[in-house]
Amino acid sequence: MDTPAKPQDTALTNRQIKYLRGLGHKLSPLVLVGKEGISESLLKAVQTELLNHELIKVKVGSNSEVDKKEAARIIPEASQSSLVQFIGKTLLLYKANPKRPKDKRIHLPSM
Repeated sequence: MDTPAKPQDTALTNRQIKYLRGLGHKLSPLVLVGKEGISESLLKAVQTELLNHELIKVKVGSNSEVDKKEAARIIPEASQSSLVQFIGKTLLLYKANPKRPKDKRIHLPSM
């Protein structure tokens, strides 16, 4: 298991990362990096899903020409999200959406 990369805009504490990993365990990948690689449409799909869910999984498909480590670097940077976890070919990304209703937001534990 690889350690999470440093997030782009918000520094997550170890406690918050652990909490998000627990929430992400049951999630299925919403975005798949296929043979076209990391395209504008893929990044737009990641952005859309992050707005809708705040916490998503992105899977790098076996037919993708993009290296999984490259995807783990490019996708969070392009989407301005935090890489919470990177296991195998699956990325767990988090980006808070302050415009979501309060009862639908992910409430991170305090420091």
